[in-house]
Amino acid sequence: MSDKKNLKPGWKVWPFDQMAINVNVRIDNPSESGMKHYVGLEHLDSDSLRIRRWGTPDDVEATKLMFKKGDIIFGRRRAYQRKLGVAAFDGICSAHAMVLRAKPDIVLPEFLPFFMQSDMFMNRAVEISVGSLSPTINWKTMAVQEFALPPISQQIELVEVLSAVEKAIEAQTSAAEIGRATRSALVEDVLAANFDPKVAKPLGTYLTDLSYGSSSRSAYEENGYPILRIPNVLRGRVDYSDIQHIELNDTEYERLALQKGDVLLVRTNGNPQYVGRSVVIDRLHEKTVYASYLIRIRCDESTLRPAFLAEYLNAPSTRQRLRGEVKSSAGNYNINIAGIKKQPICTPNDVDQDSLLLQLKDLDDAIEILESRVVASKSIKKQLLAEMWEA
Repeated sequence: MSDKKNLKPGWKVWPFDQMAINVNVRIDNPSESGMKHYVGLEHLDSDSLRIRRWGTPDDVEATKLMFKKGDIIFGRRRAYQRKLGVAAFDGICSAHAMVLRAKPDIVLPEFLPFFMQSDMFMNRAVEISVGSLSPTINWKTMAVQEFALPPISQQIELVEVLSAVEKAIEAQTSAAEIGRATRSALVEDVLAANFDPKVAKPLGTYLTDLSYGSSSRSAYEENGYPILRIPNVLRGRVDYSDIQHIELNDTEYERLALQKGDVLLVRTNGNPQYVGRSVVIDRLHEKTVYASYLIRIRCDESTLRPAFLAEYLNAPSTRQRLRGEVKSSAGNYNINIAGIKKQPICTPNDVDQDSLLLQLKDLDDAIEILESRVVASKSIKKQLLAEMWEA
């Protein structure tokens, strides 16, 4: 509960059900809802008010909730993920969300989403969640939670400041998205311009080695060699922030040792979208090895640059062909070495490969700058939200 004894002048404490309405309009048959948009929790981004993705009601079958433009869709399941978005359209959403509508006499509709993004609200949401595997908030518990709010006049001022920061975040995020789309299109254009099915060769023609990684158990204790796992290679570059270690004898290490220019490909995962994702090893600080659900690929660098190989493997057109090679077994999706080696490729000459890679580096640098600005702007927003409730 909020501390009623230390309120700022003009502030009042309200139970949440006096701040917002829980809009509980159930849709039992989504495909007959007449709506065009479906928003699941997977479509909401953490700490972002904008809904950038959605599906259609035809994608789902179970009972859903209806929302209207301007409503807040709040992920009540796994609230620690901090997922909530403001609807820019009418539609239906997951029943694992709450559809909330501000009571404007108490809280401005424009202010409520910012309030709900504050650590004070989110921490409370996590505290009242029930269940261990998928902790969930129920409305009856949320309804009685008390929060201190500024008067409407002050909410107007806060909305003006927070909206300016939010616009900066959205502009920077959109620019980064455009950069990523431009990057993907550039790779596809180069691949398409060079592809001729009459002269295409199997990818294996240009590869010198494809090997599976270690199936031995790894751990966070710093004994043995650092080992790269699937979480380290999913984002287009190697992530060294979450490294485990593995103990190996000399023979095993020699077989599994990574070197600069190796390409790692995800061969097995419970999510089929992850299978085939690849990354080039552009730097190594230590003697490092790789895990069993990855394939290490080495190529003849006189005809195929490793970084170009990774771009080829990650290109949407290649990923689509690779999906035809993916098989499911025991809840996992798998691709084998043979399925990779048979993929058709026409390699540009080394000058064109290098030219593309330089253009991609420039784009990556620009995208990284934009992403760092998004992080900085979000930090400013978080600080502003925290300062609102400081004594």
